[in-house]
Amino acid sequence: MSTSGCCTDDGGMDCVHTAPPAAAAPNAGITAAGLPSAASPENGTVDDKPASSQLPLLDLTVLQELEAELASPAAARTFARDYTEIWGQRYGHLKTAVDAEDVADALDAVISLKIASAMVGALRLAELAETVQGLIRSGDWDYCQELMPLVEARGNETMRELQLRYLAPDQTAG
Repeated sequence: MSTSGCCTDDGGMDCVHTAPPAAAAPNAGITAAGLPSAASPENGTVDDKPASSQLPLLDLTVLQELEAELASPAAARTFARDYTEIWGQRYGHLKTAVDAEDVADALDAVISLKIASAMVGALRLAELAETVQGLIRSGDWDYCQELMPLVEARGNETMRELQLRYLAPDQTAG
């Protein structure tokens, strides 16, 4: 896998670890980010809750790939540490924008969360952010607001996992 930028149908850019385009075609139901597609009005599906049980909370191979791509484990750890340190601000920005039903701010916040989460291997959080992104685009603010406690809980769990499994070994090594 490699990091690549790919234009989305709405003209935005996603920078995530993806398989080569030739390998993506057989994966019906998989998004460009390599995550299971969420239910959406566009594909005619309805879902009671965001799917995520199939994805790991934290995929350390993504961080290993980031270390290799940056040719610096220290730079990857700094990125992951910064990601955990701004989690509260990132979540607060998203919650405020969703509560205000501000499409532009909510999309900015949720896309930032989705991309950064994918880059650190926080696959469940990235998937949940993608679900929220679809709900924002469709104007389903009530469901977005219902999902905010889950986003917060999943984010907190992810930050603990990153600290325990990726950042803590670095702190004891030196």
